[in-house]
Amino acid sequence: MATAPRATRSGNGTKANPEDLEAEIARLREDVARLADQLSKTGEHSYSAARRAAAEGAEQLRVKGEAAVESIRANANDIEAQVTDAVREKPITSLAIAVGVGYFLALLSRR
Repeated sequence: MATAPRATRSGNGTKANPEDLEAEIARLREDVARLADQLSKTGEHSYSAARRAAAEGAEQLRVKGEAAVESIRANANDIEAQVTDAVREKPITSLAIAVGVGYFLALLSRR
């Protein structure tokens, strides 16, 4: 069953000629190219914003990490000073504690 070719109509109900169709296709191609360019620019902007935010976050983590290391170092120095003072004040007690801890660790390592 053969059908007769249909006449193409434009949006307002009149017949569209090939030149009008070609012009419309050209406009659509331009619109698509413009939209693709805008999407590309938006993607580049989003990428640079995300990269900038990641760099700022990494810098904040580095600063916090350095502060934590410095705090731990200060605490370790304080504990070392306290232990040194305790050993100097009570050397026999310190020696007994060291022997007891050594004996306990020896028992644990045997098992």
